[in-house]
Amino acid sequence: MKQIIISAVATLALVSPALAQDVATGEKEFRKCKACHMIQDASGTDIVKGGGVGPNLWNVVGRKVAGQEGYAYGDGIKEAAEMNPDLVWTEEELAHYITNPNDWLEAKTNDPAAKTKMTFKLNKGQADVAAYLASVSPDAGAAAPAADAAAAPAAEGESAEAPATN
Repeated sequence: MKQIIISAVATLALVSPALAQDVATGEKEFRKCKACHMIQDASGTDIVKGGGVGPNLWNVVGRKVAGQEGYAYGDGIKEAAEMNPDLVWTEEELAHYITNPNDWLEAKTNDPAAKTKMTFKLNKGQADVAAYLASVSPDAGAAAPAADAAAAPAAEGESAEAPATN
């Protein structure tokens, strides 16, 4: 039994670095995306010059799905956003989406006819690209504390109503 545990720990130690997200690799992989997407910060500075067919991906992590003002999203992603009003782009959601956008939409909408305007599928490096997009999303961390802060008063109210136990 001891040998099995040691073997499992050794295997995880070897595999974990290979599974780690790599921002630099994601930046290189993002080159495939810039035919349709740009990354332009709030001041108008181009981080990555690219196409305007897809939405600007600056600050995408933490943004509501289909939430970039002024962009004409397709019906499928708008449907996903309407059905899941609290759905925001996380690294995990982005990695799933860029793997197969139509499968992601179907999972979020339960609608096999839901289609995306994004036709590109990334077959490898999805987590790396998502990590890169998180690195150009300065507000990504702000979404979690805001959600936690909103939940705190409710939790305090619940604990105040709970009977005291001595």
